[in-house]
Amino acid sequence: MKKYTSKITSNSIEQSGLPNGYKALAEYIWNGFDAQATTIDIQYSGNEIGALDNLTILDNGEGIDFSELEDTFGKFQDSHKKNTFSKTGFIKGKKGKGRYSFTTFANHAVWTTVFNKDDKNFQFKIQIDRQDSENYGIAEEKNIVSKETGTTVSFDGFYELYGDQLENEAFLDFLAGEFGWFLYLNKDKDYRITVNGDRVDYNRIIADSEDFPVTIIDNNFKVTYVRWSRKIGDKYFNYFLDDEKIERHRVHTSFNNGAIDFHHSVYVESNYFNDFKPTAAESLSIDKNQQDETFKLLVAHLKKFVAEKEKEYIKINKAEDLIVKYRKDKVFPVFKNNSYESARKEDLENVVKELYCAEPKIFHKLNNTQSKTLVGFLNLLLDSDERYKILTIIDEIVQLTDDERSELAETLSKTKFTHILSLVKLLENRHTAVETLKLLIFDLEKFTNERDHIQKVIENNYWLFGEKYHLVSADVNFETTLSNYLKFLEENQNKKPKISELNRGEKLRRPDIFICRKSDVPDPNSNDDLIEENIIVELKRPSVIIGKEQFRQIEDYMNFIMTEDQFNSQLREWKFILVGKEVDQYIKGLYKSQEVKGKRFLVHAIERCEIYAMTWDDLFKQYKNRHRNLVDKLEFKDTVREELISKGISFDKDLSNTLAASIN
Repeated sequence: MKKYTSKITSNSIEQSGLPNGYKALAEYIWNGFDAQATTIDIQYSGNEIGALDNLTILDNGEGIDFSELEDTFGKFQDSHKKNTFSKTGFIKGKKGKGRYSFTTFANHAVWTTVFNKDDKNFQFKIQIDRQDSENYGIAEEKNIVSKETGTTVSFDGFYELYGDQLENEAFLDFLAGEFGWFLYLNKDKDYRITVNGDRVDYNRIIADSEDFPVTIIDNNFKVTYVRWSRKIGDKYFNYFLDDEKIERHRVHTSFNNGAIDFHHSVYVESNYFNDFKPTAAESLSIDKNQQDETFKLLVAHLKKFVAEKEKEYIKINKAEDLIVKYRKDKVFPVFKNNSYESARKEDLENVVKELYCAEPKIFHKLNNTQSKTLVGFLNLLLDSDERYKILTIIDEIVQLTDDERSELAETLSKTKFTHILSLVKLLENRHTAVETLKLLIFDLEKFTNERDHIQKVIENNYWLFGEKYHLVSADVNFETTLSNYLKFLEENQNKKPKISELNRGEKLRRPDIFICRKSDVPDPNSNDDLIEENIIVELKRPSVIIGKEQFRQIEDYMNFIMTEDQFNSQLREWKFILVGKEVDQYIKGLYKSQEVKGKRFLVHAIERCEIYAMTWDDLFKQYKNRHRNLVDKLEFKDTVREELISKGISFDKDLSNTLAASIN
């Protein structure tokens, strides 16, 4: 066998950083594609103990020209291919050392190659031995054959490569990952890799794909986007192909953030690239290059599209993973188990998601302490009136796009989350107030009275009788009550309101609650006037059953109001409400007498005045009906009574006093 030297020592070859394992095999596949092959077939067999008996890689490329051996096998870390144009537009083997990759897994490699010269096909063999790798030998001189062009590389003397490694699904995944983008790029030309005759399915690693047309300055482009389910290389590219699908240029997509596993490729086909030269220096005046306005607009369009795809991918696949990880690692602060705290927790998680979608690097490579610090800082701002400062701070750390800034601003507003939290807290307080009233009236009946307990709760929760009312007075005599009422009506005037002389004993009566709202209700008899509503509530302790005596008391209130000149305007309406634990037959009879008016709980009506009698249970039921949707969605629980029982607290007078004082 005649030998030739590559002008380098075997030791230098071994120390040159040759790829090993699957990567070493990939070098021979790339060499085949560089030689214009469309099919690469890997054939191997192993024995019962998992060792390799043989391994061969075949391609149907152009073969190795015997006259060019000095420029191919005769040089190391240099290759004539670096100046060669490929039909695919892509040359992988430009460093001239891939052919030596076998030395990482085998002792011998033999190339049997067929090439065409002067319309004749010639075959010859080249051999390299690992122990003498600086030399290559012609194992078989060239001779004319009737075979198709192509190259077969056979290996033997295996070490550190075994049959079960090639029978493994991991090998097929590697081939799909390493060559999937290239096979996809040339799918219309039926490029393929087979392993023992079975085609490698690169679709196994395609997670998402999309085709769409783009027109820029009268140039039409077909864009194909592919997201891979695994890493296919260190960088991701926009590939630009001419109308024969030959790659003319490629540009990084700029979305090469390894932190989020967004593996993708973009292929652009158009006759626009038929005369495309990457740089102005290479192009003639009639050629297109990277400085062309159409190309710049195209790249900008692709960047925007891929940015949207990345954000979509992060939201669907990665943002929730981050939240799950933070929960597991206890990064989030501890929130109490109630609706208010749950709303705060959800708000914090949503903001973290939006920030992660806008810039994943903010959260990348943080240790647990750093993550807790960042999330804790966000939580403090979110629970204050300074929440919008998050947008300013983040914008100084990373450059947000207009869309990212808008989405984050929307998340931060929600709208004015502090107001929403205040509403949740308000509803929770109302729910607690109702539950406390139930305890006072039904569980602590014998200890509860109007002035010390019920009235104190109602003073701070008169919303039970309707929203938007103004509290005029609570448990003060009529003279003071009506004075306060007139002050309220005259609140925008400097003059002191005048009260007519109250000479009757009624002026010392003390209605429990007097509330009113001004100019809220349209007058049904006039398009211009508004009715002023006033409500006086008389509360009765649980031991009192509402009957004739209680009705007469509130009827006296009504008569006094009707005869007082300052309160007899036709634009004022008065409602008097009796509330107690029960009503007797007398009151039930009055209900019957007023049924024709269709107003529930009405027992008496005259001119602008109406008297209502209702039980506490009626009032609680009204509350539940008005707040049903919100309370059910917030999942408030009736926990006041259960908590008291669980703590072993006695249901006595002291508890009545404590409960009444606790509600505000």
